[in-house]
Amino acid sequence: MMKAWIAGTVLCLMATMVGAGGATAADILLVAGRHSIKLGEPAPNFQLRDLQGRLVTLSDLRGKVVLLNFWATWCGPCRVEMPAMEELYRMFPRKDFEILAVSTDAQGVAVTKPFQQENRLTFPILHDDDYRVGLTYGARSLPMTFMVDRQGVVRHQIFGARDWSAPEAQQLIQMLMKS
Repeated sequence: MMKAWIAGTVLCLMATMVGAGGATAADILLVAGRHSIKLGEPAPNFQLRDLQGRLVTLSDLRGKVVLLNFWATWCGPCRVEMPAMEELYRMFPRKDFEILAVSTDAQGVAVTKPFQQENRLTFPILHDDDYRVGLTYGARSLPMTFMVDRQGVVRHQIFGARDWSAPEAQQLIQMLMKS
């Protein structure tokens, strides 16, 4: 039953990506067969717009630990983990830690802004409506999170929703801050 749900979620994501006019079926098949990001390698740089239309560049955050989360408003597990991500975001100073929540919603701000306001989220929400960054990172299912250390290296890849307010999540961030 769980495998069918996962397969359905991946197919839904793939249909959304192709339907949004961004990723092609060939792009999806290329990424679906392999991991694009390997642990211990530099995180690919990108520029995406936030809810206010400002460009956010990953490389500008070098020196901070970055929790890079791919999600969508239509993704149930994504919606569940967002309040805990907000709790985690408030625990650490901005000089040391940042969350980038990369939305794959084709509708962009029209759906993410109300979600952000409803859930009182203060971390940056970026838009990857053509799913190019998601494909670069090999995010084949949602939510998917990459932990990037202060030097810009991917240290952890986390599939599925997590309780980001749990002590283990805090310890992970603290460990990455020390290295």
